[in-house]
Amino acid sequence: MDFDAPMVAPARGLDPAWLDYNGHLNMAYYHVLFDKAVDDVFERIECGPGYLAARRMSFFTVETHVCYVQELKADAIVSASTQLLDFDAKRIHLFQELRHEEGWLSATCETMFLHIDMSGPRAAPMPEDVLARVGQLAEAHKSLPRPARAGRSIGIGRKTDG
Repeated sequence: MDFDAPMVAPARGLDPAWLDYNGHLNMAYYHVLFDKAVDDVFERIECGPGYLAARRMSFFTVETHVCYVQELKADAIVSASTQLLDFDAKRIHLFQELRHEEGWLSATCETMFLHIDMSGPRAAPMPEDVLARVGQLAEAHKSLPRPARAGRSIGIGRKTDG
């Protein structure tokens, strides 16, 4: 199975209903755009809706961090890229960039996903075939540089006396 490095979702415009009173994309819809790109990745590793229907397993988001870099206006055309940073038997760690068609960075999203057995629901190891496909994705992405914004945390830095 061949994977692009990074994987890039098809470009799309913004729904006018997604704009806020400031005239730019509301923060919630950045998540929608990132989530749609993740859906593309899960389809490629055969873990989309068919996986849930056939095997009663899925992935849940357990943590996400979005950085808003540059606002998007109503007429923007954007695409989201996805890079696999790491994985183990139960987790997938992805990093995404949302870029305007002109190439500039609008936002980033870093997310941890947990593999779920829906009969519980409970966390469960990925089946061997899924783990193998995620491994192939990791192999395709291993030469990509670690994104500078990966691993960021949020907080107010304080100066200390001394």
